[in-house]
Amino acid sequence: MHPLTPLHLQAAGTSLVLAFDSGEAQIVHWGASLGADLPDLGLLAPPVPHSALDVPVVAGLVPQASSGWLGRPGLRGHRTAPVAGGQALPGFGFSPALRVVSAETTAAPGAGTAAAGTAVVRQRDDEAGLEIATSLRLNPGGLLELTHTLTNTGATAYQLDELGAVLPVPGDAVELLDLTGRWCRENHPQRHAIAQGTWVRSGRHGRTGHDSSLLVAAGTAGFSNRSGRVWAVHFGWSGNHEQYLDSLADGRRMLGACELLGPGEVLLAPGASYTTPVLFAAYSDRGLDGVTERFYDWFRARPHHVGTQGEAGGSGRARPVVLNTWEAVYFDHRIEPLLELAESAAELGVERFVLDDGWFRGRRDDSAGLGDWYVDEGLWPDGLTPLIDAVTSRGMEFGLWVEPEMVNLDSDVARQHPDWIVGPAAASHKEGGRLPLEWRQQHILDLANPEAWQYIYDRLDTLLSENSISYLKWDQNRDLAEHGSGGRPSVHEQTLAAYRLFDALKAAHQDVEIESCSSGGARVDLGILQRTDRVWASDCNDALERQTIQRWTQAVLPPELVGAHVGPTHSHTTGRVHDISFRAATALFGHFGMEWDIRQATEAERETLRRAIALFKRHRGLLHSGVRVNADVAEPNLRLHGVVAHDGGEGLFATVALGTFAAEMPGRVGIPGLDPERTYRVAAVLPTPDDADWKDTFTQIAPPAWLSDGGATATGRFLAEVGLPLPILRPEHALLIYAEEVRVAA
Repeated sequence: MHPLTPLHLQAAGTSLVLAFDSGEAQIVHWGASLGADLPDLGLLAPPVPHSALDVPVVAGLVPQASSGWLGRPGLRGHRTAPVAGGQALPGFGFSPALRVVSAETTAAPGAGTAAAGTAVVRQRDDEAGLEIATSLRLNPGGLLELTHTLTNTGATAYQLDELGAVLPVPGDAVELLDLTGRWCRENHPQRHAIAQGTWVRSGRHGRTGHDSSLLVAAGTAGFSNRSGRVWAVHFGWSGNHEQYLDSLADGRRMLGACELLGPGEVLLAPGASYTTPVLFAAYSDRGLDGVTERFYDWFRARPHHVGTQGEAGGSGRARPVVLNTWEAVYFDHRIEPLLELAESAAELGVERFVLDDGWFRGRRDDSAGLGDWYVDEGLWPDGLTPLIDAVTSRGMEFGLWVEPEMVNLDSDVARQHPDWIVGPAAASHKEGGRLPLEWRQQHILDLANPEAWQYIYDRLDTLLSENSISYLKWDQNRDLAEHGSGGRPSVHEQTLAAYRLFDALKAAHQDVEIESCSSGGARVDLGILQRTDRVWASDCNDALERQTIQRWTQAVLPPELVGAHVGPTHSHTTGRVHDISFRAATALFGHFGMEWDIRQATEAERETLRRAIALFKRHRGLLHSGVRVNADVAEPNLRLHGVVAHDGGEGLFATVALGTFAAEMPGRVGIPGLDPERTYRVAAVLPTPDDADWKDTFTQIAPPAWLSDGGATATGRFLAEVGLPLPILRPEHALLIYAEEVRVAA
């Protein structure tokens, strides 16, 4: 294809248009679908202002100063040049002039045309000795994937400092929303008006980070869950990174991200290449829920995706009900309590039993044992077999906790291989080299060291080969501060080595599922989720905190990938006390499980658990395949969210009181997302009037008429536009509502 021919990708209401009139690749539109026919794109040439360059400035695929761009450059790096005396002077080749040499599109399988597919644009500067191949894939569901591959075509080494992936957003995107947090409070939104300048979020944790933004969304004024135009991005990388919005004085804005590289971390030899992590991007004219739908469609179309599928793609395997032992027994790994716990779990209907931290050699607390991945002979004289047999004989899968990337100094592997421990110095700590500060009394194994990598692979491979293990809860409990190998920064190599470890174990044990846990939600991104099967969104099982954590984690990740557990009545992380109904209703909207000593549950609590587990099993096909709905509700302490089947036949919703309401009654609240032309029967499913905690959930003399009558019948249009009067929920309580189409016999 001639390099000056514009390229147009479009799918699911989104268009991406690339133009090349300047000789440089430029995205001239990313947003609403433009239809089949494009005009002469020369009409988009901007004016030339006073006191400026004499030609229009191009904001290219890789913004660069050689085209007049005065914002954040897309590529930063340099070469060294020899000078007299045999020394080398850095800083040469700092400003390339990349120009298009080829551009072509490939149609997506089954798309019928080149509308949905991939564009590959190659730009080169022979004098600078650099080439960048950019891949832009617009998936059938409307999610865009953007990557750059930089190749050093020169005769000397090129030090890469930064290669960013950016997309333009229009001037009417005037507000920015992103997510932040901390341990036990991940993925909370923050929002502000866009002003001139560069807004930057840096992540230097060596992992995604508790405070990392899972989503950065620029939108029109007042954009909300269900309305407004939104341009949003996610960076699929589990190491150091930056996300940013560059807002220039000339009115142009670029939304992007890059890997945050340490000094000299990527030095490209002649002929070598570097590929950026994927920038995922979604446009929606239906608010944030439209962005979420783009991501869900992409996830669920993957052939290896796990979870019940209502449309196409994925493995079709239902997500099992989980019991994790951590908040039940902690490090107390006596066989008798664990057998009792397994018996109690099976009686409730649990389908996967996960043994957490404490099973391996020398592990009595968190100060020792990490790195020695052998079953502790003192605790388990017969190995894990007695517990595994007890679990599997009761119809449950067996899962196991591991933390392969970390090491305690009090471990055999640390004593035998001190050179395998990460540090800022070239020497090992046994040779006087300084170690980073400890975090949870642990350090990091240098997986970029082939011997350390092979040791960890061999130990995990042996565990999985010798035991009937269906699931690994893979933890990573510290930041990679001062992370170096051989005296040089190496977060980049460590991240890639961890990816290779996941990939190799997955290839060798294809039926084993892996959860990404990292002190809770500190490694939640689409890079790690290319090789794992769910994430642990937070170490906090407090149902009130989880309402916000799960809502915003699920802005990008579908619920079947987000572990959501019923924790103890008294939360171990916040000290709050919540009744079983609220905890169960919160956990249902994810990959449902429990992390609690259920032997201590009262019979009334166990009965509610049985009903919640039965509800999850009945509706997990809907929950894990349907369209996510987040209503726009005026009362800030009231939340209404749910899932609607793609065919519109049913929906499951939760109304949640996060606190007290300003008004005496919540009034009528619309239930969006159902088919406006169909008629539905709407009824409460948890709690119901028969439940012991029914009256405890509400603060009222009598419930609304529809609720006391056992349900209501109305069209989807009526339910969305007029709504239903809600009961007066007590603070930190929830009501689950099920809507099912009323079918009239022919």
